[in-house]
Amino acid sequence: MNKRTLVLLLLLVSIAVAYVYQRVDSPPVLSARQSIPAPEDVLGFKPGDDRKLASWNQVIEYFERLDRASDRVVFQTLGRSTMDKPFVMATISAPENVARLEEYKTIQEQLADPRKLGSGAVRDRKAAELIRKGKTIVLITCGIHSTEVGSYLSSMLIAHRLASSDEPEIQSILRNTIILLVPSLNPDGVDIVKNWYDKTLGTPYEGTDPPELYHKYTGHDNNRDWYAFTQVETQITVDKIHNVWHPQIVHDIHQQGAMGSRLFLPPYMQPVEPNVPKQIVEGYTELGNWMAREMRAKGFQGITTDSTYDAWSPSRAYSHYHGGVRILSETASAKIATPITLKFEQLTSREGYDPKKESPNFGPLWRGGEWKLRDITNYMTTAAFLLLKHASENREQWLSRFYEIGREAVRPRRQGELWGFVIPGAGPFTRGFPTFTDLRLKLQRAEVEVIQTKKELLIPMSQPYGAYAKALLEPRMYPEQRDAAGHPIAPYDVTAHNLALLYGVNVEPVYKRIKYESTTPVWLGGLIGCRPATGDIALYKSHVPSMDEGWTRWILSAEIESFVSGGANTNRKCGQRVSLVDQEVKKGQLRGKYTHIVIPDQAARVILNGYRQGAMPPELTGGLGAEGVKALREFVEDGGTLVFLNRASEFAIEQFKLPIKNVVAGLPRTDFYVPGSILRIELDTTHPIAQSMPKESIAWAEESPVFEVIEDSATAGQYSVPASAVQVIAWYPRASDPLLSGWLLGGNRIKGKAALIEVKMGKGRIVLFGFRPQYRAQSLATYPLFFNALNGGS
Repeated sequence: MNKRTLVLLLLLVSIAVAYVYQRVDSPPVLSARQSIPAPEDVLGFKPGDDRKLASWNQVIEYFERLDRASDRVVFQTLGRSTMDKPFVMATISAPENVARLEEYKTIQEQLADPRKLGSGAVRDRKAAELIRKGKTIVLITCGIHSTEVGSYLSSMLIAHRLASSDEPEIQSILRNTIILLVPSLNPDGVDIVKNWYDKTLGTPYEGTDPPELYHKYTGHDNNRDWYAFTQVETQITVDKIHNVWHPQIVHDIHQQGAMGSRLFLPPYMQPVEPNVPKQIVEGYTELGNWMAREMRAKGFQGITTDSTYDAWSPSRAYSHYHGGVRILSETASAKIATPITLKFEQLTSREGYDPKKESPNFGPLWRGGEWKLRDITNYMTTAAFLLLKHASENREQWLSRFYEIGREAVRPRRQGELWGFVIPGAGPFTRGFPTFTDLRLKLQRAEVEVIQTKKELLIPMSQPYGAYAKALLEPRMYPEQRDAAGHPIAPYDVTAHNLALLYGVNVEPVYKRIKYESTTPVWLGGLIGCRPATGDIALYKSHVPSMDEGWTRWILSAEIESFVSGGANTNRKCGQRVSLVDQEVKKGQLRGKYTHIVIPDQAARVILNGYRQGAMPPELTGGLGAEGVKALREFVEDGGTLVFLNRASEFAIEQFKLPIKNVVAGLPRTDFYVPGSILRIELDTTHPIAQSMPKESIAWAEESPVFEVIEDSATAGQYSVPASAVQVIAWYPRASDPLLSGWLLGGNRIKGKAALIEVKMGKGRIVLFGFRPQYRAQSLATYPLFFNALNGGS
């Protein structure tokens, strides 16, 4: 063997040894890099490119190819969406972790409920061993709000880097974490937005929102369903991800308006709902502030924390009550996928910061300029990988914090401390309406332990998710907050989330241990969505999408009939339900087709005028207009029933010249303010609309009118009907505080004023709800009022 041959042989041996060493100690990076498809290989463009959106089928195809090419990725379909699209998730980790996923699920289950480990020192020793072996579970959710297109596009960029990169930081992330990546929590909306965007590309309407809800029923409110679990997408996420994996961190990737900060990260502004564990607050504060510091160090601008968004409602933060820190990130938007250009002077303040001034919780300044989809995906992916880096480098800390939350939750309650809640078999608002069982099922879906005895339900606090139950069952008054000028500081969303009140179920706190004998739960019947109607019902559907219309359509739809217990009521005639658009209303002759028309909650001017000319294609502009008002008047005078919900009632008062005024119209917030609260109402139960109801019930008030009948005979001639044609069915109590849960300023102004009215006009009637009786499919206590309004009287 000559020298040259020997050198060549030694070189080949060294390469082989190096290859074997690489195979033993790390994934087969070289071959993986060569075979892992990039998103552009499937889409034909790179996510983040201007004016380019992927369809849901393309997203599915990309993740399927990623799954086939990488041993770091497991891609699965968890269920079907509302419109029958695949609801999917990718699980991403090191190959050796992927091979042991069931073991890591078991570790999470035991840390989440330390009772399974025994008690005392034995439990803590077992937990320490599980923490040593466990991985930080990170759930990344994208695309719940479908016009926020950056997140579902970023999901493919995140997945590709995790599946293909040989960077030491990525390898560490893969070893120490298990990433659950949901490309979209609303698959249907991906195509709704893409189809509209592509249709309007190159037209004056490019970059506008679709003229329909981007979730078939709930639109933007699909992120308000994390305790009522009405929608199939919520149910899949809770049942098959949260309750299976119990993630320590949830990264919820969103977009916000274009005119403020470039990025929001926690901590959240005050108030924080009191039942959120202190470890959760510590966790999102630490992680959010660290991510913001790191992004600023990398040169990213316009970052804010401790502003705009609060942590008040379980309706948006399931994980906060289930051991997981929720990191909401909100990146500034463009016009869907179309770039925008902003001047520095155009930037506007939001609660807690001024984008034109540096402050401890905002900076460095973004000076304006072009803002593109690529900027959005850069902010999103950078934030996501920083979060994963922290989750990896602090693995034991995250698991220890998670265990500490569970250990505190299951400890025995001390004497005098809240032991739990008792729910009697029927509540004061539920006569003939089976909400008792429905509430039990909601709690059990969230893994709350509910003990069924012969007479009642018991919910002890000493269980992993007792605090979650407490947040939903205990009336909670929102802490009044005002700025330096005395104006109320608006909450980010609503202020009440008490399911017991919304369902009309009586709940009693208990401060001493109860001895009980459990029994087998008895199915008492679920939510009845289909009430008998005397004829066909039309639901007005504006071209300007209304979430209240979507919720109402869901409640009236055939889909909800699956909730009817044991086939009961399935033979009852429910009438035909159709959507009624502006063009059909204007044609008139409505009485020959429908007996009842429902106008859902929407501003009166929007119902009348719709989109302004030039804002959308001409066929979508104009609203009902004078023609529509005339047709609706003829409908009711000819014997039909018009039902107006919440703000829509003001449309009826104005356009039909009813002898009614809204006593809170135009009042400044310093005098009257009710930002989504549960109020007390009293009912005239002799009226058919309030039949079978108790004397006292609830009203969901949010931008709601409050009525007063105008009795002055001197002005009677200017109204279309006399005051004697008006009957008050519900009113706010005259002698007690109307507020049951939430926030109400100026409550004395509405005492004794009307909340629900019927007006006889011609042969028909108009029903005015000064509240939302079917609020987000949650206010079951007032469903009977709504359904009764759709029966008879015509």
